[in-house]
Amino acid sequence: MGHLLHAFHTLVAHFGYFGLFVVMTLGNMAIPVGTEVVMPTAGGLAGSGHLPALGPIPAWVVVGIVGTLGEVCGGLVLYAIGWYGGLAFVRRYGKYVRFREHELERVSGFYARYGRATVFLTRFVPLVRGIGGLPPGISRMQKRYFISFTALGSAIFCFGFAYAGDVAGRNLPAILTSVHEFGRVILAGVVGCIIVLWVWLRRAGRSADGARSSSAR
Repeated sequence: MGHLLHAFHTLVAHFGYFGLFVVMTLGNMAIPVGTEVVMPTAGGLAGSGHLPALGPIPAWVVVGIVGTLGEVCGGLVLYAIGWYGGLAFVRRYGKYVRFREHELERVSGFYARYGRATVFLTRFVPLVRGIGGLPPGISRMQKRYFISFTALGSAIFCFGFAYAGDVAGRNLPAILTSVHEFGRVILAGVVGCIIVLWVWLRRAGRSADGARSSSAR
């Protein structure tokens, strides 16, 4: 995994903004590129002069714009897969993540009620953010809401990390160490939240099944 992450960072360093766009797009297509490390690294490259400004636009701002565009494009790919694959996707691959066809209606209902907030908040959760476009597509969330809230959350994420990297400038090793430590803490919290959410969904499903059985009698 370390070699893979290094390859993505090298892609950004060698190909500049184009490489950054490709890496951030891949990072939102379920490919583990380490976007929470790539963005401050790119910001650091901007701060040290390795990535140029575009006229009056500072380099770190360009980094934020390119990163945001990459995230939206990658998210739209997964959104399209979920939208057009839908039920067939769940039938074929859902069993590998313990997601069954009868749970699709529950997910669709959840996104109908909390979808906008969920899409926005997942932009700040490592690991989950890389597959955040798939559930809204499967649940047929309206495209304009998906794009809007993905772009908003991604902009905050990308511009924040780009600015932090730019301020630190040439001190990239310190940035990477801090981000890795922060990422571990966040990941531990995410795992705990996922476990709690999974238990809650299972219990809610059993309660719903019990209610349907009682009404059938």
